[in-house]
Amino acid sequence: MRLKTYINNRSVAATSGSKPTPEQLLQQLETQEEHQSHGRLKVFFGYASGVGKSFRMLDEGRRRYERGQDVVVGAIQPRLSPDLQQIINTLEVIPLKEVQGVPVMDLETILRRQPKVCLVDGLAYDNPPGLKHERRWQDVAELLDSGISVITSVNLQHIEEMTPRVEAITGKHVTQTVPLSFLQTADEIVVVDVPPESCMTVSEDGNSTKPHKLSQHQLSELREIALLLAADVIDSQLERYLERHGIQQSWGTQERILVCLSPQSNAERMLESGARNRDRFHGELLAAHLNRPDWSPEQRKRVEEGVALARQRDAEIVELDGEDPVDTILRFARQRGITQIYVGHKGRESWWERAFGSDLDRLISSAEGMDVRVFPHS
Repeated sequence: MRLKTYINNRSVAATSGSKPTPEQLLQQLETQEEHQSHGRLKVFFGYASGVGKSFRMLDEGRRRYERGQDVVVGAIQPRLSPDLQQIINTLEVIPLKEVQGVPVMDLETILRRQPKVCLVDGLAYDNPPGLKHERRWQDVAELLDSGISVITSVNLQHIEEMTPRVEAITGKHVTQTVPLSFLQTADEIVVVDVPPESCMTVSEDGNSTKPHKLSQHQLSELREIALLLAADVIDSQLERYLERHGIQQSWGTQERILVCLSPQSNAERMLESGARNRDRFHGELLAAHLNRPDWSPEQRKRVEEGVALARQRDAEIVELDGEDPVDTILRFARQRGITQIYVGHKGRESWWERAFGSDLDRLISSAEGMDVRVFPHS
């Protein structure tokens, strides 16, 4: 998935009223000059290992080289698949140098060489003591400051501010990280977005042939976090664009998320995801439930627990009343301008549903203009 900034997709208005002050004009000019003299940073961003970000990075470098750009490889992983090795063979490689038994990027040689573009894999690697910079991303920052554009790659688990959340999902602790502030300086970010069920992990010989150790559910959670993080980077791109051009921004609520609570739904997971998206997009979160007389005390208790969780996340609580749950939900959603509906589902539970479909099928097919996200439950 390619995520870029498109200014026309936002409600952006030029400053009106008084003329800009001399200080504002000077700041705008300095920002533009800095942008023109600085190298461009492009990041291939993976939500897990084995999604193919290194291949995409090298393939981008190959295509630029074929278009006549001066491209070098500054750092690459030690084990390469045959496909990656074939691409490497077409490009100029600045060999890694060994310091205290650790292979590191030869920053000085690259700076003397002054290529137009440098490919750098393993952005989160640490350098051994005694070098100019402690971490590889700092080497990349110096390349950018010197006017060299960099194409690089990094996984979600290596973003410093994300490591606790990712560790809670995967159980894997990492120590080599990149600060989010550096990622937000990227001029372009590309999420290498393969379906979780297709995600592979790299074997010892460099071939992507083994199924990923994480479950599809874990991979889906990581993917969602990565997409939201990439959207944050795009917002940073937009802010820099507006600053360079002296434009003020104004936009309102973009997303209205409706979480449908039921006795069977995984309310905690649905509300956690809904609150995360609400906060990210400065939107609204609503939690709706029906009040069915045929519910057992246990079922009613589970819905009440979901309502309590929704209140903790500052969601608007709505009790719906109607004979047909699908029609009731859709009628309310259209009235409130809902953009996303979250529902829980267990799958085909009866021969009737397998043959003729379910309420979920009817909800999805009738929810025109709204995204329906299904959260499986046991």
